[in-house]
Amino acid sequence: MVSFITVRELRPELSSVIRNIHEKFDRYVVTRHGKPEIVMMSMEDYESILETLEIESDRELMKKLKKAQGDIRKGKGVSLEQLNKELKVV
Repeated sequence: MVSFITVRELRPELSSVIRNIHEKFDRYVVTRHGKPEIVMMSMEDYESILETLEIESDRELMKKLKKAQGDIRKGKGVSLEQLNKELKVV
């Protein structure tokens, strides 16, 4: 959930905001003078966003992913069961 909070509101609520971010994975947009200034989120969310950006900035990897998605839509994929059998995974 994304909540908007002003800097003035944030100061006395900082502990509960941090708790909500940590426990509920809430996100906060902190505004000043009615304008969004910063986003507060968990480290897990932040790291996930960075990882996504890294993947999406890799053109070769994105080409491979798009090709794989197309192959799956065309029925050219293998099931997890088949893959495990081929890799001899129990």
